Amino acid sequence: MDDKRNELKKIIMDTKTLPTLPGVINKLNTLSENEKSSVQEMAKIVSSDQVLSARILRLANSPSYGFYRVSTISNAMILLGVNVVKSLALSSSIFEIMEKNSVGLWEHSLGVGVAANLIAHKLSLPECEEIATAALLHDIGKVIISLKCSEAETKIRRVIRDQELYTTEAELQVIGTDHSEVGSWLAKSWFLPEKLSEPIACHHDVSASKNHRIKTSVVHLADVLIKASGFGNSGDPYVHRIQPAAWDALKLNDQFLVEIVEEIEDKMVEVKNFSLELQN
Repeated sequence: MDDKRNELKKIIMDTKTLPTLPGVINKLNTLSENEKSSVQEMAKIVSSDQVLSARILRLANSPSYGFYRVSTISNAMILLGVNVVKSLALSSSIFEIMEKNSVGLWEHSLGVGVAANLIAHKLSLPECEEIATAALLHDIGKVIISLKCSEAETKIRRVIRDQELYTTEAELQVIGTDHSEVGSWLAKSWFLPEKLSEPIACHHDVSASKNHRIKTSVVHLADVLIKASGFGNSGDPYVHRIQPAAWDALKLNDQFLVEIVEEIEDKMVEVKNFSLELQN
């Protein structure tokens, strides 16, 4: 089993085979690490790729962030922050593939991003936009498993059906790891900040989150609530329980859940319309 896991990790960490735009990303990373670099300079680099720019603006204008009519990369960077735009740039090609091959997973990811943003704002948490980005990317490991291990993905689906397991349990049985860990490998290969990579890695095991438990808890809660709502299709037919570690970290109560579920249900109509617009 360890051999399977290590083989998969080697494939994932081979960034040459990932559908990203390393030239633009490397330049953006270099500029963002230089304190003297301006937002305009970084925006100019991203804007040099028209397709990438269009994808970033499309995501920046999605219900996940609550910003509308963001018309330039500079505005996106100012409103969302450089790290969020970097993450959107890195994820854009993957999500393009997701939209074409799994609309259900795309809608689930959008829904979790929106729900996480609503939860973060309702709890008056800082960095709501970055929490929304982590939520948008939380299942990115599933996309990579689909891209890199199509035969294993088919077997995973069969195991889920035949043995009535959670997706994570079936993944561990078939490939020796799960989409959360695969997502964390990808996040490392993309040099994502830990406040994004840790929620991706720990959204199914909040107690394993050490430095960003609040963000991880929000992503976990949003994932559970969106699955329970039936919006989109994560590929997991079973809804996980809210983990005690998340409940405690966010100081949740039943009244909060009732209120946030109502808000999420209202917002999902908007998200569905947004998704349909993209598909058309």
